[in-house]
Amino acid sequence: MAEEVDVVVIGMGVGGEEVAGRLAQAGLSVVGIESRLVGGECPYYACVPTKMMVRAANLLAEARRVPGMAGQVDVEPDWSPVAARIRDEATDDWDDTVAVRRFEDQGGTFVRGRGRLLGPGRVEVDGGPADGTVYEARRAVVVATGTEPVVPPIDGLRDTSYWTNRDAVQAEEVPERLLVLGGGAIGLELAQVFARFGSRVTVVEAADRLLAVEEPESSALAATALARDGVTAHLGTSAERVQQRGDHFLVALDDGGQVIGDRLLVATGRRAMLSGLGLDSVGLDPHQRWLRTDDRMRAGEKLWAVGDLTGNGAYTHVAFYQADIAVRDILGKGGPSADYRALPRVTFTDPEIGAVGLTEAQARERGLSVRVATYPLPRSARGWIHKAGNDGFVKLVADADRGVLVGATTAGPSGGEMLAGVSVAVHAEVPLDRLGTMIYAYPTFYRAIGDAIRELG
Repeated sequence: MAEEVDVVVIGMGVGGEEVAGRLAQAGLSVVGIESRLVGGECPYYACVPTKMMVRAANLLAEARRVPGMAGQVDVEPDWSPVAARIRDEATDDWDDTVAVRRFEDQGGTFVRGRGRLLGPGRVEVDGGPADGTVYEARRAVVVATGTEPVVPPIDGLRDTSYWTNRDAVQAEEVPERLLVLGGGAIGLELAQVFARFGSRVTVVEAADRLLAVEEPESSALAATALARDGVTAHLGTSAERVQQRGDHFLVALDDGGQVIGDRLLVATGRRAMLSGLGLDSVGLDPHQRWLRTDDRMRAGEKLWAVGDLTGNGAYTHVAFYQADIAVRDILGKGGPSADYRALPRVTFTDPEIGAVGLTEAQARERGLSVRVATYPLPRSARGWIHKAGNDGFVKLVADADRGVLVGATTAGPSGGEMLAGVSVAVHAEVPLDRLGTMIYAYPTFYRAIGDAIRELG
């Protein structure tokens, strides 16, 4: 006999927790199923703890910029307060008791285990105290199982004690030498953090530039910044073989070279956690890369999906955005559907690199009449005043035929914060002539956006 409820949520990460909590508060009977930590990757292994790491590393960098501007400072890195803050403030020592209680206080029922679809609206629990329990959802099943790190098929890698981002966040000490496979946002953020705390870091990236999905100018900026922090980057090369000899890792590269480290961080991307979900029972391909949805987050009969596993960007803000759409749809409230034209993303290196919408290359691939302007941050009034640590730029990508921005990059000391203005412009399709007549506060970093607008002509 199946237990009838209104909604079953499989996966209680950021998106799943938001959907489950809001629907429970709306008066529906909601069961949330999670085998790991309620809250998912973001509060325990990603956004929150890594940004604590970044904040600490940036404080060290700022202190080192004092000479020549404000006196003299001796900087002695100490990882112990960083590890303690992550353990005690961010993660409760990787315990989700508070998150579970929060959901239950909203009126939901929490079940520890894995959820598996048995058909439209039917979910069975695998593992945990409720193993074998079947729920019949009258209204909806929402899948929000997120993603997991991709471990590439490199010879010997799986036989080693390599790190993923989860292990890096839980580190109690800084490795003397750190190898990083992958030059994307995760790899670079962690590479810079550990380098600033004294680790000798080497990054191996198969593409010919770092941050390959972003603008080439962003790649060059990141490469310069990391090199200044002592990070060595091997670009256009891949790891062919990995060996672990005692406490050391030896990585053979396909260009004939070899790199050695005390820890090996694998940061080569993420993939949707779809295995074992029973997607075939609802007519969906269990081997697909992502669980695709329509613009109302519907994936099938009585089935919705939100978060990283939908393939629209592994970002917490996307999960929240999609959760709102799914909640409204399940409650029959209507409202705006999903629109990813102005999807913002931030790489929390120093300089911070914010981006929204299309890159110049993407805009040209779509056949748009592209107009581009780039304005160096050091040329701006605030950049000149800021001086040490003022590297960055604003790049605008416009559709000349429509006279609107379709993409932008804001890189610098407050790159992610500067992104807000251009995100509004891309999302609302604000005409360029309106942007050009705005009053931009002086002297601010974001005033460089106005300078770039004038460069567009």
